[in-house]
Amino acid sequence: MKNKSALILLLAANIISGFAQGISMLAIPWYFTSMLGKNSFFGIVYLVITFASVFWSLYAGTLIDRHSRKKVFISINIAGAVILGSVAGFGFYTGNVPVSLVILVFGATIFIYNVHYPTLYAFGQEITEQKNYGKINSFIEVQGQATTMFSGAFGAILLAGTTHCIINIIGFRIHLPFDIVPWSLQKIFLMDGITYLIALVLIGSIKYVSAENLEIHTGSVKERIQMGIDFLKNKPELFFFGIVTLSIFIVLIVEDRLLMPLYVNNHLQQGADVYASSGIYYTIGAIFSGFFIRKIFKNTNAVKAIIVLMIITIIILLTTSFTRSIAVFFAFSLLIGLTNAGARILRITYLFERIPNNRMGRTGSVFSVISTLTQVCFIGVFSIPFFSIGSHVTWAYFIDTIFICVCLFVLVSQYKKLTSEKLFF
Repeated sequence: MKNKSALILLLAANIISGFAQGISMLAIPWYFTSMLGKNSFFGIVYLVITFASVFWSLYAGTLIDRHSRKKVFISINIAGAVILGSVAGFGFYTGNVPVSLVILVFGATIFIYNVHYPTLYAFGQEITEQKNYGKINSFIEVQGQATTMFSGAFGAILLAGTTHCIINIIGFRIHLPFDIVPWSLQKIFLMDGITYLIALVLIGSIKYVSAENLEIHTGSVKERIQMGIDFLKNKPELFFFGIVTLSIFIVLIVEDRLLMPLYVNNHLQQGADVYASSGIYYTIGAIFSGFFIRKIFKNTNAVKAIIVLMIITIIILLTTSFTRSIAVFFAFSLLIGLTNAGARILRITYLFERIPNNRMGRTGSVFSVISTLTQVCFIGVFSIPFFSIGSHVTWAYFIDTIFICVCLFVLVSQYKKLTSEKLFF
């Protein structure tokens, strides 16, 4: 495999920076929901930030195709280190992090996330031979999902601490020789800022040779965006595939950042330990999927495999909607970790084989914009105070089920066209 050392450094940097992103993107929602009791307010903030990221995602795709992916990575890690380090410094100086700065960190992390993963996949494609696309996507998915979820769970525990030296991990009560004292937000943000700096050093050390030499388009931003749109216009089946196969991911993102804290706190009436444990179960599912999903479906095409994973997701969402069981919730976390990671691996590999690398950023940004707009719609609906009352959050899970059912219908209807060889570039 070419560029093996570059890939190792890329994955290592992704693990470290992903740790920072995971803590910020999962611990902050728990902070607003459980510790401040301001879920509806956070929902509105999340809605505004997500809507703003639509325009950023569209522009980010042109940056990824126009500039060195290494330089893009360096830039976002510098931004993360400066923002989180500055907020942490302010917190230590004043003794408190105001809500406005917590929102700043959350918003900045989302903006970084929206350029981080498209750049990561495009970079991975650029330095990898086509025959190894599936393997590299599996590596990226395993370490990325595992790092993000573990770090988010870790962040929630740091925020809440433990009581009487007991912590509930994956359903087991573990007696610790000490209590975990809750960390202040400034300590958490300082740790996150340091991880960005470490990732920056690793990215700066990468040396590579592109596996494929493709023309870099240097037109205006508008022209570059239009080229991505035109490419998908000529391949409508690919366009529909790219959208509907994001359904599990869309549901997961909204569930993680908005619904899961409510489900655990209001519906299950449990604490940060259960919330953290769900992340561990998710990680187990994602890791299993990363290692075995291609082997499980080795005799099945990617489209059919994703259809199966969507059906499994529908079943577990429906079950979770109408139960009040911690065991079912943990099973849900495990299985959605498996189905989301599996669908992402199969989806990205399918797209890699059909979209040239010099168009990956722009076509990816089109999918990202539609995904983000869909998230905006869900966030807007789920931010209504109705879903914050008692167990009403379970209706949000039921709505998610209907959404994936609709996407599944579209995917099945396009099955024959999507398995046609004409879609290869």
